[in-house]
Amino acid sequence: MPLPLNIDKLDLQIIQAMIEDADISYADLGKKLFVSGGTIHVRMKKLEEQKLVKGKKLSVDFKMLGYDVVAFIGIYLEKSSLYDNVAKQLNEIAEIVRLNYTTGNYSMFAEIVCKDIEQLREVLHDKLQSVKGIARTETIISLEESINRTVRVI
Repeated sequence: MPLPLNIDKLDLQIIQAMIEDADISYADLGKKLFVSGGTIHVRMKKLEEQKLVKGKKLSVDFKMLGYDVVAFIGIYLEKSSLYDNVAKQLNEIAEIVRLNYTTGNYSMFAEIVCKDIEQLREVLHDKLQSVKGIARTETIISLEESINRTVRVI
């Protein structure tokens, strides 16, 4: 069971503001929230120590870098008890950018990003086929991403 978090409304405001613009300086964020930049720094440090905040990420348009194919792979496991072992093996496949243990039709659901269909074929045929514990997969190619957002915390 997770430990209870010691956060308040200001912490949530800081988190939401940083979700919207992680590039904002602590001084500017402090002005926006009517506190000092030092207060923002201390609060962010606390949120990182609580592991509520796990670093900051750069948002990149990968299509502009030539990554034109996004696909979702529904993975059926031979046995659900193989999940941890299969997840470790899948972690070694660089094209997999997200992996979830799921209920429903699939045991696992992965998102992969590739430069082209040829690379997708290589991932499906050469890499996924060699993972022990996978019974079969189903591939769904994304034609367009219409929504990509995070949860609003306040």
